[in-house]
Amino acid sequence: MLGAVASLGAWVIKQVKDLGGMALLCLRTLRWTFHLPFRPDLLLEQMERIGVRSTPVIFMTGAFTGMVFALETCYALRKFGAETMVGVTVALGMTRELGPVFTSIMITARAGSAMAAELGTMRITEQIDALAAMAVNPIKYLIVPRLLATTLMVPLLTIVSDFVGIVGGYFVGVILLRINPGAFVANIEKYTGLDDIYYGLIKAAVFGFLLALVCCYKGYNVRGGAEGVGRATTESVVMSAVVILMADYILTSLLF
Repeated sequence: MLGAVASLGAWVIKQVKDLGGMALLCLRTLRWTFHLPFRPDLLLEQMERIGVRSTPVIFMTGAFTGMVFALETCYALRKFGAETMVGVTVALGMTRELGPVFTSIMITARAGSAMAAELGTMRITEQIDALAAMAVNPIKYLIVPRLLATTLMVPLLTIVSDFVGIVGGYFVGVILLRINPGAFVANIEKYTGLDDIYYGLIKAAVFGFLLALVCCYKGYNVRGGAEGVGRATTESVVMSAVVILMADYILTSLLF
């Protein structure tokens, strides 16, 4: 019994310590973001690595999410004779929830884990210490470009996910399930507003910031050699996913 309580207490202390460390890293990163010199080359490099290289997986994820969502909602709505509402259901689901959340989680799995592993490897091989010894601020050089690039690219990739998800829903609903195409599109135009898209993009930007902060923190503070890098990479993905889902609930309750 005492061992279980001690383990629980150690876990709670670790979570609080991580939360405080991420808050401090966030403040340091924001402070160094506006310090000269600006390095647009580093930012563009990270945007290419995080955003452009993630486009294929986001395309596939968005398309099949929209297709599955249309299939399930069509079967449900047909019981009430409302299958023409499948289009707007898919559109609202993708723009408000599924697009931002799934895009952020896929970016976490593909790019966030790479951030944690890369920074962790640099930490245990003392490359970060070498930057500091050469009077190069590691926060400015390593973390600022990654955080800014992720915050910018996740909303852009969410737009891709939303679009292909709605197209995938149209394919399943109209081509495969024979829903009237005019009613399908008309209901999307009638019930889906720009606010739904804007709020989804706000969510995506917040998710991008949070996942980059978590992954950079975990990688930047690695201890324990190669085993520590693997552990930090795993923790970064798990924690980012949990933080994204928690933030999704909070933002949904505030925005909608």
